[in-house]
Amino acid sequence: MTVNATADPILHRQAGAAPSVDAGTRTALLSGTHHDPHAVLGAHPAPGGVIVRCLRPYATEVAVLADGTAWTLRHTGDGLFEGELPLTSALVLEYRLRVTTAEGVAEVDDPYRFLPALGELDLHLIDEGRHEELWTALGAHALEHQGVQGTRFAVWAPRARGVRLIGDFNYWDGTSTPLRSLGHSGVWELFAPGIGEGELYKFEIIGPDGSRREHADPMARRTERPPATASVVHASHHTWGDEAWLEQRGERPVHASPFSVYEVHLASWRPGLTYRQLAEQLPAYVSDLGFTHVELLPVAEHPFGGSWGYQVTGFYAPTARLGSPDDFKHLIDALHQAGIGVLMDWVPAHFPRDDWALAEFDGRPLYEHEDPQRAAHPDWGTLEFDYGRKEVRNFLVANALYWCQEFHIDGLRVDAVASMLYLDYSREEGQWTPNRFGGRENLDAVAFLQEMNATLYRRVPGVITIAEESTAWDGVTRATHHIGPGANGNQTRGGLGFGLKWNMGWMHDSLDYMSHEPVHRKFHHNDMTFSMVYAYSENYVLPISHDEVVHGKRSLVSKMPGDWWQQRANHRAYLGFMWAHPGKQLLFMGQEFAQGAEWSEADGLQWSLVEEGSTAREDHVGVRRLVRDLNRRYTADPALWERDTDPAGFRWVTADNADDNVLAFLRYSAEGDPLLAVCNFSPVVREGVRLGVPLTGSSSWREAINTDAKRYGGSGVGNEVPLVQESLACHGLPGSLTVCLPPLATLWLTPGYVGSCDV
Repeated sequence: MTVNATADPILHRQAGAAPSVDAGTRTALLSGTHHDPHAVLGAHPAPGGVIVRCLRPYATEVAVLADGTAWTLRHTGDGLFEGELPLTSALVLEYRLRVTTAEGVAEVDDPYRFLPALGELDLHLIDEGRHEELWTALGAHALEHQGVQGTRFAVWAPRARGVRLIGDFNYWDGTSTPLRSLGHSGVWELFAPGIGEGELYKFEIIGPDGSRREHADPMARRTERPPATASVVHASHHTWGDEAWLEQRGERPVHASPFSVYEVHLASWRPGLTYRQLAEQLPAYVSDLGFTHVELLPVAEHPFGGSWGYQVTGFYAPTARLGSPDDFKHLIDALHQAGIGVLMDWVPAHFPRDDWALAEFDGRPLYEHEDPQRAAHPDWGTLEFDYGRKEVRNFLVANALYWCQEFHIDGLRVDAVASMLYLDYSREEGQWTPNRFGGRENLDAVAFLQEMNATLYRRVPGVITIAEESTAWDGVTRATHHIGPGANGNQTRGGLGFGLKWNMGWMHDSLDYMSHEPVHRKFHHNDMTFSMVYAYSENYVLPISHDEVVHGKRSLVSKMPGDWWQQRANHRAYLGFMWAHPGKQLLFMGQEFAQGAEWSEADGLQWSLVEEGSTAREDHVGVRRLVRDLNRRYTADPALWERDTDPAGFRWVTADNADDNVLAFLRYSAEGDPLLAVCNFSPVVREGVRLGVPLTGSSSWREAINTDAKRYGGSGVGNEVPLVQESLACHGLPGSLTVCLPPLATLWLTPGYVGSCDV
């Protein structure tokens, strides 16, 4: 806020005595509870001229510089300086202050001579809970106001008795910088001249009971590196280079496009890398493996690294652990320029109780629900948002837009949706209150999710939202405006509006099946087929996420039974089944090369297993080759993704061969081109297996993928010559093939395929 003093004005004079403020006003100013400090501080017309007052608790002398004269103000105690200048208001409009402290003399602009820097339209939209770009109004914004450079600070704290700005610039003492309340909007505002990018700040909030707490800015776009908790004034200077990506990403609906996701925890993918260093390595790695998207575990600021980002304190700030917001933009830009979409985990279900963050922000429950039963999240020791408060809903809806508009994020995977939707989630009888219709649905949360999805899809072309929702809630991926006939003649309500939903049922069932020894799998065969009963009820993603490879659940390959060869074979066969099954795919980092250890955010991945050198192992390298080939073949064959949401794109060939642990199914492209997937989840080679196929223009079928191939670490059993299609009906289909099924393996067969996935 300070600058070097300029040359002395020509004249030095003592300002006249000003009428003292009354005791109540003085107390309110000094305590920071005056709702309109600008009405007292600054310059104000008086019968004899202009009265100027300022609060400078560390000053020994303050003078007003105006009209070529330095007018020394009288100190009335407690840092309050005042005086009357025999000047007209016009001559004092652009005055400055000369402030003398123990550190020296500085000339500064007085924050209390400026008009509000927040417009009436902004305040109106905030009051309505409809400010879709809320981050442009609230928070800290470096700008020029009334010809002066500084930063506008604005914060929503409707029940606060007072709000003061603190930071390095005022020795973390807010006495000299109280904010003004802008009417009934609940917004407090101050333009602080001389403060610019990089300054640390917080808000000192005086609650209704007089309690005082220092809070980080809920709208801060940059933070200190944890464990420090201050907010940082930020302005972006990144120049985007992903125009081509943005132009094409909305050309085709995502549910009818290839969509294969590599889930990444940035801080532990290669521990120690910054955003910019990740930009040099991650895009090339993901592109080489053929994934179409990365999904980032939450990057919004969080105090505890062990939460992996799921306990957010800075909803508008990428974590400072890996660099600046512009550094994060650089990483996204690099991924886009490599042709890779970027999804981000987003956490609107809850927030931590840290008293410097959102909890009881204005001295009372504000972002959290006022009802203690509704506020406390029963599982995670956190607080739930009050989705019924329009300003809180606005905070979250705007936050979703913020990441997609400002950071060019291509999609949000919304965490813990089920915990939002149900009032009785993880609660016993007597611990929750039914909604106004007597039901268990959280109607406020439903309305919020619908608004968020509808707004995001309207504002950001090509964006996708994905729900982590673990129940049978009807219409998670149905459009919010869609109302139509439902079961039993009942009319369906509008959906939640998500684009995709994680298929948690498929994940749990299939992993349970794979965990059994092959001799016992026949008793669990339905676990692998039941998903097709409901496969078209929603638009699904098949997730093998971070949640499945931590906390004693073991890595994916370690879930498999048998010796090390059988574990890897099961792992490969399962991935082949997963990539062929209707729905999109998501695989957490490390599982692409069958890492044996559970994921640890502290240790990172076991790169030595696959990197060149004496420690690299062919058994792990082979699994990574398979993932690369699965992705490339998947992307190249529309049968595997074009009709993911169309029942006509799938047909069972054999779903009931439980005794042999065999299942087979067909996938069809929009043009009717087939792909036959066959899984043998037993360790036995099965010769001469006849499988029905549709008659095609080609007389032969070939292996497109064989997870038992030697290049993947398998035994090399397979069908090396083209398989001749016979006009012999089988499994209700007009043609058939006789196939050799390798042990613990998945085959993809296509008619007339002569390509190669070799790299």
